[in-house]
Amino acid sequence: MENKDNLLGVIETIFKWKKFIIVTCIATAVGASIVALLLPVYYKSTTIFYAASPDLASPENLFGTSAKAPQYYGTSNDIDRILSIAKSGELTSFMIDSFNLYERYDIDPQSKLGPYYVQLQFNEYFDVEKTKYDAIELSIEDHDREMASRMTNAARERINTLAQKLIKDGQLQIIKVYEENIRQKEIEIAAINDTLQKVRTFYGVYNTDAQAENLSQLIAEAEANLNNAEAKVTSLQAVRFSRDSINLLKANISGYENQLVKLNERLDKFNQGMALVDVLTGAQKEASDQLAQDKERYKQTKAAYTSNFPTTLLLEKAPVPIVKSRPKRALIVVAATAVAFIFSVLGVLIFDTYRDVNWKEILHLDKF
Repeated sequence: MENKDNLLGVIETIFKWKKFIIVTCIATAVGASIVALLLPVYYKSTTIFYAASPDLASPENLFGTSAKAPQYYGTSNDIDRILSIAKSGELTSFMIDSFNLYERYDIDPQSKLGPYYVQLQFNEYFDVEKTKYDAIELSIEDHDREMASRMTNAARERINTLAQKLIKDGQLQIIKVYEENIRQKEIEIAAINDTLQKVRTFYGVYNTDAQAENLSQLIAEAEANLNNAEAKVTSLQAVRFSRDSINLLKANISGYENQLVKLNERLDKFNQGMALVDVLTGAQKEASDQLAQDKERYKQTKAAYTSNFPTTLLLEKAPVPIVKSRPKRALIVVAATAVAFIFSVLGVLIFDTYRDVNWKEILHLDKF
């Protein structure tokens, strides 16, 4: 068995070409070092925060009217919402405009593909993900370490603002619904009040309990007076008392009868209007109570809308990075040298194995 067909042959070949391999590795290491030194330095700043629960923006929880204890940390749905906002074009546009990234990334804003390239470049330096502890980790790289910190904190604050806007947009719709309900209720109450006033005036019903008691008392007194007068007339006629006195009592009886008729007519009319007044009064009270509730909810929702409730809970603010994130120059040099060594060894082995082959003859035979 020839040496080149076993491991000793491989080692012999490598040893024979050691100068070439060493020179190749050294040249590659020097070249990789030069390239690595020319690569720009990047610094990464990272902020960590949690998604807050929408309960913190609820009017019931803000004003303590809810019996349910509020949740401070958001669920997986809230985390997904924050991640969607972080990866949205609205955040990218804000960062591009706020930090003049066209100029920073040396991209012509007037070019047709300028917006595409600046977003592509920003997304290369931007990263956001959910950690295994359900926190959100946001990182931005830049050549300037202080700029990396500023951009990262600004992105987090913008995410909080955009998440607030989503909730506030929903609250604004609820506020508009309350405003319309309040307007309709006020119109309804005004119509009930107008109808109630007309019914009270027509039927003379103002205080059903007091008036009913008063009318009953007046009718009872009129009936008593009438019965008393009739009894006196009967007694005086029996003893043949003075006709003038009897006629006076008869006149009083006629007055009591007329009074009783009018009181009964008034009572009948009162009874007719009392039921209608009670219905209208009940409707007025119900509408007024509902209006008061709507106004209170409207006031609470509007207060929640104008409040600065959190949608993210900060765990760690983005610091100014001290150590660069890339390039890893030593790793680049080592990796390039290792690759050069592997390919140079493979190259010399192939070359040494097939150097005695008559390629011209082979190529000549291939033609036939």
